[in-house]
Amino acid sequence: MTNAFATRTLDYAYRDASLPVAERVESLLAQMTLEEKAGLFFQTMIMIGEGGALAEANPVFDIPSTEEMVIGRQMTHFNLFGATPNAAQMAAWHNRLQELAASTRLGIPVTLSTDPRHSFSDNSCTTMLTGPFSQWPDPLGFGAIGDEALVEKFGDIARQEYAAVGLRVALHPQIDLATEPRSARQSATFGEDAALTSKLGAAYIRGFQGATLGPDSVATMTKHFPVGNFDYHLKPFEAAFEAGASQVMPYYGMPIGTAHEDVGFGFNKSMITGLLRERYGFDGIVCTEWGLLTDSVLAGEQYPARSWGVEQLSRRERMHRVLDAGVDQFGGESIPDVLIDLVRSGEISEERVDVSARRLLREKFVLGLFDQPFVDATRASAVVGRADFRAAGDAAQRAAITLLANGRGTPVLPLARGLKVYLQGVDPLAASEYATVVETPDEADVAIVRIRAPYEERHTIFGAVHHTGSLDFPEQQAAGLATLARTVPTVVDVYLDRPAILTPFARDVAALLVNFGASDHAVLDVVFGAASPQGSLPFELPSSMDAVRASRPDVPSDTEYPLFRFGHGLRYPAA
Repeated sequence: MTNAFATRTLDYAYRDASLPVAERVESLLAQMTLEEKAGLFFQTMIMIGEGGALAEANPVFDIPSTEEMVIGRQMTHFNLFGATPNAAQMAAWHNRLQELAASTRLGIPVTLSTDPRHSFSDNSCTTMLTGPFSQWPDPLGFGAIGDEALVEKFGDIARQEYAAVGLRVALHPQIDLATEPRSARQSATFGEDAALTSKLGAAYIRGFQGATLGPDSVATMTKHFPVGNFDYHLKPFEAAFEAGASQVMPYYGMPIGTAHEDVGFGFNKSMITGLLRERYGFDGIVCTEWGLLTDSVLAGEQYPARSWGVEQLSRRERMHRVLDAGVDQFGGESIPDVLIDLVRSGEISEERVDVSARRLLREKFVLGLFDQPFVDATRASAVVGRADFRAAGDAAQRAAITLLANGRGTPVLPLARGLKVYLQGVDPLAASEYATVVETPDEADVAIVRIRAPYEERHTIFGAVHHTGSLDFPEQQAAGLATLARTVPTVVDVYLDRPAILTPFARDVAALLVNFGASDHAVLDVVFGAASPQGSLPFELPSSMDAVRASRPDVPSDTEYPLFRFGHGLRYPAA
């Protein structure tokens, strides 16, 4: 790959890697037009075109063409949506993107971000399918394991895989506390406990960024700042700031009945400037959640802007409020023309624009993007999904599996190999490595069933992938499990991307496990004793929806008479 920057005459000090970052920032900023500065403020989705080409416009997701965003709108921050199964192709696409950026007047390189790419969650709005990357349990699984050294190791592995294909900002960790059992965003958290989340969140940041942010780092955008019950929910953010979190994302929600204004956190000056900037001294990048300003239509569905508390304002008035609050960047927006108009009309000063532009440029320099914007596609293939990375992810999947119940007096698990097994939700080919697979419960010595936590189905683009609502299993499903358990000893494994009400069948089954993202082989290894369950629940499992409805949504372990408490997890008897 020919370095496009090297073909230019380096007239400006910002090209000189020997100078301090602050000097390079001021050199570049002094030469930027308002249009070039405005382009820095917007980070939206970008896609890989067919065969790794730069993408044309995507009307389904309302994404302009790559050329329009980089050349026409002078944008330099993007969140990669989707992926390819091939790391080399992803790296080659990244290099084409950087070549396009290098062709602009100042050659400002692109900063490419991503939602999580290493877990099992299938929510395409908040995570990406694993593709070529190593696969690990969801962050809830790290909460179940509770080992900060393992989380830091994961962060370091993910850093290497991301950087190999040009991904330099992680739109995570999500250190919200999972205190509301019905929430749709729990799988990406470490659970409900502030102390556990604090130590794991800090380890996560250290793994991605290192001791200090630099050319080998992937910057972290820690989210979502903050959510309810502030004294308790702010503890993980305090640990994240101490660990050096480079960026922060405020949440959509808004404080109600507090000393703060009742507007969404991204619009809230007392939260962003007063609490985050002044109380905590945070001088990194603050980027809004996606879609606070612009109403959108995706695949024919209307999605109003998430402008809680300021719905009555126009789009430009909302932008003014966000900037006045102290935010640096607009997530999910690509409208630099609106910011340009606000400055030219005198409503926003260019000096205010420069404050955020300095932060956004500073991180590009610190990450080394001006000095080495390209990646090695051949090396990407060797690094991404490396055998030892995959093995570490597989081991973590097994370690996170949590044993809730194991027989009545006499342990049922681990099972002996060679038994006749009836399966539901398990790949027969995988199970045949451990046992003889039979067609009916009547033929079986034991049944093995894999299911997932229930949710209320919604039929919109975003609603379909956000699992929310009741934690009750459908009556027919719960009754079917209970009937099966009365026919043959039954081992049930539940994938928890959120809590579930297991009460209707928990006492009927022979053994009950939960996982937080695990392959069939990982679960079967635990069931048949090749590995031991090491997990402990990262949140409590309520006994009923009545208990959930009566609980406080921002307080941990607050449901009455939970079926299984936070921290519950059995171990196999010593051999």
